[in-house]
Amino acid sequence: MAKEKRIAIKEADITNNCPECFNQELELTFYQKHTYNALFHRTTNLVTHEIQCKKCHSIIYPVKWTPDIERVFEYYNKLVEPDRSSVRFTWLFFVLLILMIALVAAGVYLYMEGLI
Repeated sequence: MAKEKRIAIKEADITNNCPECFNQELELTFYQKHTYNALFHRTTNLVTHEIQCKKCHSIIYPVKWTPDIERVFEYYNKLVEPDRSSVRFTWLFFVLLILMIALVAAGVYLYMEGLI
């Protein structure tokens, strides 16, 4: 079963007012989705974001954003450079691949010798 993780690729402290407690300590974090499996590790293009207040620890959803928060978000959104989407195979994949190639080669050899 594949595990999915959100890896933080950019964090920024912003000084806008929190809509909940009116504190000026907000943290904007951008995450990229990574999928881990026994055979491969996949990095996807999916980038998500989250704004959280450091004082009241509430997550500020886009519905509650002020125009100032939107401007700061657009600025930092342009600065984010996610990792390329890629697939990296694990050693288990390569072991199974070599095993399958060896089985096919043995089958072809036995067929050519007339033993099958």
